[in-house]
Formats: sequence, C-alpha cells, structure tokens
Amino acid sequence: MVSTHFCRNILVAVLLLAGFTTNAQKLKRNQFMNPLALQRADPHVWKAEDGTYYFVATVPEYDRLEIRRARTINGIKDALPVVVWRKHGKGAMGNHIWAPELHQIDGKWYIYFAAGSAEDKWKIRKYALSNASADPTKGEWKEEGEIISQRNEFSLDATTFAHQGQRYMIWVDRASDKVRNTGLYIAKMTSPTTLGDKQVVISQPEFAWEIQGHRVNEAPAVLIRNGKVFVTFSASATDANYCLGLLWAKEGADLLDPAAWHKLPEPVFYSNERLKRFGPGHNSFTLAEDGKTDVMLYHARDYKEIKGEPLYDPNRHTRARVLRWTKDGMPDFGQELDDHEVAQKKKK
Repeated sequence: MVSTHFCRNILVAVLLLAGFTTNAQKLKRNQFMNPLALQRADPHVWKAEDGTYYFVATVPEYDRLEIRRARTINGIKDALPVVVWRKHGKGAMGNHIWAPELHQIDGKWYIYFAAGSAEDKWKIRKYALSNASADPTKGEWKEEGEIISQRNEFSLDATTFAHQGQRYMIWVDRASDKVRNTGLYIAKMTSPTTLGDKQVVISQPEFAWEIQGHRVNEAPAVLIRNGKVFVTFSASATDANYCLGLLWAKEGADLLDPAAWHKLPEPVFYSNERLKRFGPGHNSFTLAEDGKTDVMLYHARDYKEIKGEPLYDPNRHTRARVLRWTKDGMPDFGQELDDHEVAQKKKK
C-alpha cells in the first residue's frame, strides 16, 4: 500500500515541475531577464552561425574592450567578460574608448570602435581590430589602425553590413559647415578596414527631438526586412532626451544616393516616465534563439535626473526586447509597452 506521505511528496514534485515548466515556457516566449548587463552602454551583439551570442558594449571607465560569450540572450547576464584590448597609455586610442561593434567578415572577426587620444580625449576617430581565431574571446587581436574617412573631424559609431553582394559602412561625423552637429555618413567598403571614395551624408538633425542638448544623429544600426533597408539612429544629448529615430530606403535603391533615404518625422523609441525608461538609445539588432524573432538590444537609465555631464553617469544598462512588425512591414518598437509586454504583443 502506498503511504499518504509518499503521495503528498509525489503531488508536490508534480506541482513544482509544472511551475518550472511554466517559467521555462515564459522564457521561450522571449522574456528577457533585464537588465542584461549593468553599466554597459552602446550594446552590440553578434549571433554566430552555431547560435552563440557574442556581446560587446561601452564600459563606464571608457578604457577597454571586452567580450561576453553566451548560448542564449539571457545568458549574457551571467557571462563573464573577457578583456581583449586596453587603451594606449599615450597617443591615439588612448582615451574615450566608445561603442565597440563585433562583426565576423569572411571568417575573420573585427571590432570597430571609437577612441580619442590620450592627450586629447575629444579627438575621436574610428579604429578596427582583427582576430582570425574561431572564438573571438580567444587568440590574438591585431590593431588594424584607423579607418580613415574624408571629413574625419569627429568620427565615431561605425557599423557595417552587407547588402546585395556589397559591404557598406555607416558612421558618424560632423555633417554641416553651418552648424555644429553630427550626422550619418555611408560609403561602400573596399575591404573590412577601408572605405570607397564616395561618402555621403544620409541624415543630420533637423527636427526638434534631434537637437535637445546637442544636435546629434549617431549610433546607426541596420536591419534589412520586408523589402527595405532600415537604419535606426540615436538623437540629442545622452540624458533623458536621448531617443531613437528611423531611416529607411528601398531594398533596390542606390544607398549612396541621399534622396533614396526617408526619415520618419517623429522618434520611434524614447523616454517613458511611467515605465521608468529614460534616454533609450544606441541599439543593435539580433535574432532570438528561434532564428526568426527580431530582438533589439539598447541601453537606458531607470532615473531621469543626472548630476553633471551625462556621459560620465555610469548607469546606462543594457536591455533586450522583441521587435515587432506592423502589417505594412514597418518596425513596431512598442513605445508604450515594457520589455516583457512587447514580447506578447501581436501584429497591428
């Protein structure tokens, strides 16, 4: 005869297992354990062919580059950072180490990042490292030097993407001779570290939400979907005014023709006091573990008021959220939803 005590234990075990299964199912529905990385701004993630996620971001000390390796997006939270490069003690690449991006191109790893000089932290330029190892957290990272562009005055936030057999770079520099601002440039790449001669501005600040504190368009991120090339970018100062805007061009357009690009007149993702989300921006895109669901990583603070220069407030934390799509093929950023709610939102 089976004892009552034994039956109770079996029932408890079944209930616990049911609870565990429910929690696991919630995670499978792209519920992210936010924040994924404390005090990590400008997040960028690369999903390798074997499904491994490699995460890089700006550290608050602005002094090094590090990579985290995880099997899942949520795994980034507990992954140990591996320092792969540190700033120079003098000269170029000696200060303000900003906005790294990790890309695998023709079987080789590249990190693109911005840096000032040890003697002048505002002499910002874009640089590259390379690594031929299979795992970018291992092997030797080689300094490829500066990626030189034509204006090259305040050059940062480089991203790269391949489209219809051609590789491009979009980056940031001064974009006007009339006002002090930053805008987005695009060029074809002749190699992973060199740019073609035609380099054009595709966006610079023009709307009120792009000029709060500073006149800024920066931090481009590319996503090609639904017959369009989408580019998100960040605008205004890095306090609660920071926000995301959106550009798009038709998939078959000449991407080096400024007229091919269309800018939405309103920001698509911005501070939401009710959700305690302030200054969201500098995002990147990846795919969830299912290989189908688009995911956006971004940074934000959970408070509005900042003492001193916002750049030196360390509490921009990395978060992840599902990116949905409208029926007409435009991205839906879920401005009024928190990171968990947007995962359950249906298409409009």
